[in-house]
Amino acid sequence: MLQEHKFNEAAQTAREMVKLHPDALPAYYILAEAAEKQNLEETVSWRAQIARLLPQDAESQLNLASAALRFGELDLARKALDRVPAADRDRAAFHVVAGWLARAQGNVAEQEQQFAAAVNKEPGNDLYQFNLAVLQIHSIDAEKSAKARNTLDRLSKMVPFRTGALRALLNDAVERNDLAAADNFAQQLQMSQQVTFGDYLLCLNFYRKLDEKKFRLLLERVKPFAVRNLSDLASLMNWMNENGFAGDVARWVDKLPPEKLTSPRVSIAVADTYATLKNWSRLKRWTSSGSWGESNYLRLGYQAIAARQLRRTTENAEFEALWRSAEQATKALPGRELDLARLASKWNLPSESEELWLRLAKNPPMRREALDALRRLYRTKNETEKLYEILQRLHESSPKEAPITADLARLGLNLDQNNKQSQDLAKEAYDQAPSETNCAVTYAFALDRLGRNAEGLEIIKKLPPNQLHDPHAAVYVALLLANANQVEAKDYIASTDETKIYVEEKKLLDEARARLAAASSTPSPPVSPSPAELSPTPTSTLSPAPTPAPSLTPARSTS
Repeated sequence: MLQEHKFNEAAQTAREMVKLHPDALPAYYILAEAAEKQNLEETVSWRAQIARLLPQDAESQLNLASAALRFGELDLARKALDRVPAADRDRAAFHVVAGWLARAQGNVAEQEQQFAAAVNKEPGNDLYQFNLAVLQIHSIDAEKSAKARNTLDRLSKMVPFRTGALRALLNDAVERNDLAAADNFAQQLQMSQQVTFGDYLLCLNFYRKLDEKKFRLLLERVKPFAVRNLSDLASLMNWMNENGFAGDVARWVDKLPPEKLTSPRVSIAVADTYATLKNWSRLKRWTSSGSWGESNYLRLGYQAIAARQLRRTTENAEFEALWRSAEQATKALPGRELDLARLASKWNLPSESEELWLRLAKNPPMRREALDALRRLYRTKNETEKLYEILQRLHESSPKEAPITADLARLGLNLDQNNKQSQDLAKEAYDQAPSETNCAVTYAFALDRLGRNAEGLEIIKKLPPNQLHDPHAAVYVALLLANANQVEAKDYIASTDETKIYVEEKKLLDEARARLAAASSTPSPPVSPSPAELSPTPTSTLSPAPTPAPSLTPARSTS
């Protein structure tokens, strides 16, 4: 029946079998296959039953993880991967699933590592080659990006990968400002049988760079095609809003037939146009009547924003009433909550967006975006205690993401919270990504806080000089140099822009200044490789045996 695509009949027969025999493995296979073919969420529960009956079978655990990822159950996917026997964890299939989990968690570096491992295991698999090349074409490593470019160029000649490869190559050529290559890829993409309206928008991105007149001509040619399909019309309007052409959209709206503007997606795009232009009175008129169907909560949201902007007062009963109505229309519907949270963040409604993002952070498929949004919010508001909690949650959800591990460690050290854990995390991040500035500087800072300044300076000395003058990195470099009584610290203090650093980093900068001032007022004692007043190293995770503090003079002279 499965082969004949009689999925419902096959599933019904299998369900009856399960009633009689609760552990009937063949029945669960039928139920899982039937649900999977129909893209039903119950696929996950049937795959879970198979994995329960075959706990040591790698294929069953990988199938469960894949199904869980498809339907956004990230925690279940991670647990399924954790149950894959150690002997099967170096298979290409395991690395691919682990890579997609890393992507869902927002860990692009881990995703690349896993996809590279899959290619290493099965170099002849073009799908694995494609997945890796699409990632690595954006790499700052010139060798990696060149290799990815060659792979995608080869795959663009193969029908299954042609359109996807051309998209990636076009984006890359536009980013590199290689207009001749971009023109070639744009023409090939437009001739592809799988070309979509979204691909035409990619071409617009390119032609906008190539020539203003050609871009305008193409835009005017694309508009009539967009009007034929309301979804395409909304996509084009959104693209124009995001790329500085909201004024053109507003003029275009005035010329379009009214029936073309009644689609909820188009109504939302028009509302965004007026908001982008800060035409609050017109936005209020646009959102004051009519129905946007299932998207009516966004009509209320935009109307609330217009009401707040027009009144410009903190006490705004109209705004409060409209926003509450919008929120009530999203309750228990995460997709709607996500739209409203994005809207609140975009138009600077911090308390409203915080409430929505906190709820969404409990939903695995949306957790990463929610935590990232909360991280930006708390960083902007300098609410470091809340920021620390969010970084902890980000680390828990993506424990192999070195930059997040480093951020958590550094903030913990700055706030004097969980110092032992923060030191361990700093070492962990550095071990994962020793050449990443954030990770290296954080570990150096952790060593300095342990009284092992010389070791910290050795780590900093290995970084490229231009990276040391990053606004944040310069603070820590200045502190370590000041603690070693090295006058080069003054250069890093002078180059630091205090408008760009965090509140806790300003305290470190003051600490560095105070240390330099104290050193200049008294004779500088020699730096002892083993300060007598220090207690033994509190943790074995940090490297042993400090050495005399090195000079960073070469870094200073090349900056």
